Amino acid sequence: MTKTAQADAEHTESILQQYYFRTLICFAAGGTLAAMMDWNQINWVYIGAIIYMLVYAYASFTYTRQLPAEALPKASRVLSYADAALIGVVLNLINFSLLPCILFLAMIQFNALLTGGMRRWLEANAAMASGVVVSMLIHQPQWIFHSNIQISAVSLIGIITYFLAYALYMHQRFHKLKLSNTKLVNEQKWHKIRAYKMSRYLAPAVWNAINQGRDETLQAERKKVTVFFSDIKNFSQLSEEMEAEALTELLNQYLTEMSKIVTHFGGTIDKFMGDAVMVLYGDGSSKGVKDDCLRCVSMAIAMKKRMKSLQQEWYNQGIKKPLQIRMGINTGYCTVGTFGTSSHLDYTVLGTHVNLASRLESAAQPDEILISHETWSLVKDSVLCRDKGEISVKGFSAPVKVYQVAGLRKDLGRNQTYFEDRVEGFSMHLDLEKIRNYDKEQVLAALKKAAEKLKDKVIV
Repeated sequence: MTKTAQADAEHTESILQQYYFRTLICFAAGGTLAAMMDWNQINWVYIGAIIYMLVYAYASFTYTRQLPAEALPKASRVLSYADAALIGVVLNLINFSLLPCILFLAMIQFNALLTGGMRRWLEANAAMASGVVVSMLIHQPQWIFHSNIQISAVSLIGIITYFLAYALYMHQRFHKLKLSNTKLVNEQKWHKIRAYKMSRYLAPAVWNAINQGRDETLQAERKKVTVFFSDIKNFSQLSEEMEAEALTELLNQYLTEMSKIVTHFGGTIDKFMGDAVMVLYGDGSSKGVKDDCLRCVSMAIAMKKRMKSLQQEWYNQGIKKPLQIRMGINTGYCTVGTFGTSSHLDYTVLGTHVNLASRLESAAQPDEILISHETWSLVKDSVLCRDKGEISVKGFSAPVKVYQVAGLRKDLGRNQTYFEDRVEGFSMHLDLEKIRNYDKEQVLAALKKAAEKLKDKVIV
């Protein structure tokens, strides 16, 4: 059901509800007047009041049916005052007979408190008092403090019918409310699931802005960010050699492991481009450009270490050629924001410094991290780098000075826990933090055996 159809249905239900209860009030009041009247001597005031109440019930229904939904609350309020005033007139006409008065007063109090609280209660009682005063201009009450059984029975039947109908109506409303609440809980559950699924396809900055209704903050602006690129060397060749299912599983495992590292160091994955990964630092929560650079370089080092473990896992799975990644990092002012058309937008970062980070990644050797001079100047106190001189980069007229990341200074020297070296016929990576105590002797024996074999080998 559409929102418009649902609103129309609620509008119609509200009108019918008021019509039914107003009709019950009018019939109860009219029946009481009819029981009060001496039919051997017709009282035209009573006859006029009975006819008026019946016409009033139908006329109010016809009137409210033609009103738009937004005008209905005000009209309902006015009509509720008219209902209370009409009851005041009836109380006067029945000479304030005790039991009918109590019943009609209880009905007015109940209806006012249920539909509008204390304010509606005060207004309804004021309207009823006004009805009593106005009706005294045409009828002077005789103040009968005892009740005629016939009159009391008629009013009692009418009021009991009113309360029973109201109780049945409220039961139906509560049942519908319970069903609506159950439906709402289910919709909220599915909304959370859909929101979680959608959040995986959007950058955190985009998701948070949209979720909080602040998508206007995603407009393009200039920011100093650190941009990271990585890809797998010869991935296209590998895709030709492997089955599609195995390649998909391999790639998903690689991207999953890299994503965990990105999350650990607080980066923002801008996009995946096949086997390539683009990460930003400084777009979301940032403690400064220097901290962004250090976290980005630390992430790249962690990725390099993790790849060594993955290479061993993949080798054991039958992949002879180890997958090797190349990484490039650059820092500078870029344009960050949404780009595209009114029907399709993409949140990303553009600029010369983005292109340079991509070019550094392409120029890097397997398992190498290349950074620009700008990035090096911000991390040189914490990261040991080797000067690689200047290289020619496509799209840049002048050569670009680059540095190779060797590792974090705290992990080198006397406290070094990670060792890596590679020459033709020899490859080693040793992470002391990951070696368990019961594997220590096995590692030492393997190193000793390899060293003895190499020492005895006559190389020509």
